[in-house]
Amino acid sequence: MGVVGENKKIGLRDVRGLGPNQTIWDSEVRGFGARRRQGQAVAYFLFYRTKGGRQRWFTIGKHGSPWTPDMARDEALRLRINIKDGADPTADKQADRKAATVDDNTVSAALDRYEADLKSRGGDPNNVVRVRAHLSDGLAKKKVGALVKADLTAWRNDLMAKLKPASVDRTTTALRAALNLAAEDDDRITNGKAWKDGLRAIGGAGESRNVILSDQDVRAVIAAAYQDSDEFGLLVELAAVTGARPSQLLRLRGEDVQATFTVIVDPETKTKKRQPRLMMPVSRKGNGKKEITHRPVPISVSLAERLSGRGGALLLRPAGQSWDNTNLPRRFDEAIKGVKLSPTPSTAKVTIYALRHTSIVRQLLANVPIRVVATLHDTSVAMIEQNYSKYIADHADDLARPTLLETMAEVITLPPSSTKARAKKGVPEVPA
Repeated sequence: MGVVGENKKIGLRDVRGLGPNQTIWDSEVRGFGARRRQGQAVAYFLFYRTKGGRQRWFTIGKHGSPWTPDMARDEALRLRINIKDGADPTADKQADRKAATVDDNTVSAALDRYEADLKSRGGDPNNVVRVRAHLSDGLAKKKVGALVKADLTAWRNDLMAKLKPASVDRTTTALRAALNLAAEDDDRITNGKAWKDGLRAIGGAGESRNVILSDQDVRAVIAAAYQDSDEFGLLVELAAVTGARPSQLLRLRGEDVQATFTVIVDPETKTKKRQPRLMMPVSRKGNGKKEITHRPVPISVSLAERLSGRGGALLLRPAGQSWDNTNLPRRFDEAIKGVKLSPTPSTAKVTIYALRHTSIVRQLLANVPIRVVATLHDTSVAMIEQNYSKYIADHADDLARPTLLETMAEVITLPPSSTKARAKKGVPEVPA
């Protein structure tokens, strides 16, 4: 694993500048550092020796919400003090995790441990909240090792009677992840096939039902949000401009605004052009291998100027508190209640996610390469193709049409092949 430069006090710029398989060591706390493996992951760690002389690597946490270089350094210093007194953080963590699993391996306890795991790696604890909202007391108290396929199939079928297929899949996926974690921590749990089969994804749940708005409708939605409050208006405007998920927007901080970012447009004259951008936190979607980092997303100069100079959380409620992602859908519904929109189909429900779908389609129809669209919206080419195939067809038509061959050129008539035919047509014989 490569080491970046000399030991120095690790800062935000150093962490974001780490390349694959690179490590940087801190100059203030011995053994504290940050490293990035092959993916986008950056994790803070502490290397130490136990009183018995055993070398240990302890992962403090992954860069992003909540860990920053300063927070991780403070934690490393606290651990150092405990290690000096004989503690072994790695061994303690393993023992606590095993004890919690052995003593209480109910479904409810599995969800508790999964929620703690999500928080430790910057995941979204709302995944657990979604499951608990539909979990019966009987199922919650059941031992994970005693679960059978019928228990989970019945629960999934009950969800299907209340929720849309995609929502059922999101809920069952979270429970399946919690049960897998419980089985991973307890060798006595060997019935993983029960939830693999009983919580199987519903076929066709991924069918696209995306609502796409016209530019005029998007502006009307933004205006309605500003009628609610300047703070809510700004949040909705950013959702429309960037196409980011609300959960990503709520994790933006003042330092993520790069209002004066410039690029060189002419290498010879060194002419620069201002291209403001947001360093957008990646989503918490995924199987846990994805770590919190940031991707640059372009924004307008006027929007950048309104956002620049802010500290702490970038988007706050009118009274200064943090937004609650669970209440945003209801607030959005209230804000646009009186706005006349023309979504397709006309009966479709317009949610804040319509701004994301519209942003993706707008870029596709503007001939932005699909891979670029996927990167800017923190998704994959496969998901773009799955959910926006209709618009990709329009996109492909626009790209291919200029290359069509024009076939209305003059047709050359060849002379008759036989002597008799040539004589009949008056075509003179060519001397031998």
